[in-house]
Amino acid sequence: MANDQIVKPIGGPPSEVEHIKSESNYLRGALVETLGNRITGGLPEDDNRLLKFHGSYMQDDRDLRNERERQKLEPSYQFMIRVVAPGGVATPEQWLVMDSLAHKYGNNTLRLTTRQAFQMHGILKWNLKSTIKGINDTLMTTLAACGDVNRNVMSNPNPYQSEIHGEVYEWARKISDHLAPRTPAYHEIWLDGEKVVNSLDNAVEVEPIYGPVYLPRKFKIGMAVPPSNDVDVYSQDLGYIAIIEDGKLAGFNITAGGGMGMTHGDTATYPQLGRIIGFCTPEQVIDVAEKTVTIQRDYGNRSVRKNARFKYTIDRHGIEWFIEELQNRLGWKLEAARSYHFDHNGDRYGWVKGSNGKWNLTLYIQSGRIHDEGDYKLMTGLREIAKIHTGDFRLTPNQNLVIANVTAQKKRKVIELLEQYGLNAGSHHSALRRSSLSCVALPTCGLAMAEAERYLPTLIDKLEPILDEAGLRDEEIVIRMTGCPNGCARPALGEISFIGKSPGKYNMYLGAGFVGDRLNKLYRENIGENEIVETLEPIIHRYAKERQANEHFGDFVIRSGYVEAVTSGLNFHN
Repeated sequence: MANDQIVKPIGGPPSEVEHIKSESNYLRGALVETLGNRITGGLPEDDNRLLKFHGSYMQDDRDLRNERERQKLEPSYQFMIRVVAPGGVATPEQWLVMDSLAHKYGNNTLRLTTRQAFQMHGILKWNLKSTIKGINDTLMTTLAACGDVNRNVMSNPNPYQSEIHGEVYEWARKISDHLAPRTPAYHEIWLDGEKVVNSLDNAVEVEPIYGPVYLPRKFKIGMAVPPSNDVDVYSQDLGYIAIIEDGKLAGFNITAGGGMGMTHGDTATYPQLGRIIGFCTPEQVIDVAEKTVTIQRDYGNRSVRKNARFKYTIDRHGIEWFIEELQNRLGWKLEAARSYHFDHNGDRYGWVKGSNGKWNLTLYIQSGRIHDEGDYKLMTGLREIAKIHTGDFRLTPNQNLVIANVTAQKKRKVIELLEQYGLNAGSHHSALRRSSLSCVALPTCGLAMAEAERYLPTLIDKLEPILDEAGLRDEEIVIRMTGCPNGCARPALGEISFIGKSPGKYNMYLGAGFVGDRLNKLYRENIGENEIVETLEPIIHRYAKERQANEHFGDFVIRSGYVEAVTSGLNFHN
């Protein structure tokens, strides 16, 4: 079926990327040859496209780009590697390996992503193979961390609430394993595996789910456990909302068609929330995931990549069409969606005792960046904790870190190490800072139009005195910033959001739902820091004085007429 799409793609002739995938022989391309080319630190664009499926992006340091061009040198090429971690769970041994590789081959930092994955930056081309092999040796992988396939499957990582969280995590892991690409190219290229001769005619044997051209674009799955919507389940291409009845996991409500990305000035692109289409039992989640992916494989737009995400496929054909097609492929009908309730989508910081009697500590990590800075020895401290920790580490969807399943005996030692290296849960920070997300943006992301990770903390510095004056320092307000409209930090779900337009200039959005159930709306376009602060200051003071009981900021700006509510589309089907 996937071969037919190359011949007759929806929307016109196949894009260049479709040709690259079709001719790659299941993601091999010329990667072995070009990785061995010592003349250049970069890769040809065709192989860079394929490299994404293997979990890496070629980048260059844009801070150095102009100077190197003046010196007639090629860009300062480096590679980002992303590591799959379903549900954000990693062992202390895996943490130590990631730390070691970041220092040996990377830029001495780790980054926790908004999809609960690890990222390493600054890796040179000739160190890619050694780095990926080191990751694989600790039973982790970079395969399908990027590319036109299912990405890292998210789930609520915090075990404080119930054993059901562990059950949901296991389903996230199983979905991730089931949807992983089967091509032997990964082992051939990175792990010196035996070379296998493939033919595009045996797609069912090589890639039984994806076929030889994989998906039209990336695909994202998240599993939420109410009352927490920390995975922003409505932003996912396919979402699962755990339904708990009589203290047991009864199954999942299913959402379909979410997505955050858009393009400035292109009204054919837009962020969208997933819609609830029904309910399935836990044992049915893998079947639902597989069949949904195959529908996107067969009907997604392979001509225009900006309109290739699953949300556009559903919008083109209609949600009722999708439900019917899904149920036909499943051979059974979804049940009616069941009731549930979300009350937050942030993390709960500090120590909490889990239902298993062990302790869990959630640490605030600014922008997810793990590094030492001055007296704050975050990376060193976590390394020393990993050496004695017998539980696990859990990366949260908000770029924070849970030191999980700490025994009562180990807790005292962990506390000593936290104090020794100046680590804390972040209670001294404002609630606004603790509720912030940002993408990497400059200097490494090629799509970035403005700063995000390097600038958002500075902007929050400017806003905190206003919050203090208004008495709102401890009021949770979801704030997000990205360097472009691609949506990596889920900016359309920020009560206050900034999307980069050009260096130092942002579009400002207001009015998303506090629990991630309503999109925000454009309020000011192409403004800089002074305008941002001047715009927000009176709104913040008015919110402090006029808000109703338990009214969140996003709700207030809609009630007060700053922006109109964006209809959510969270209607029930079936």
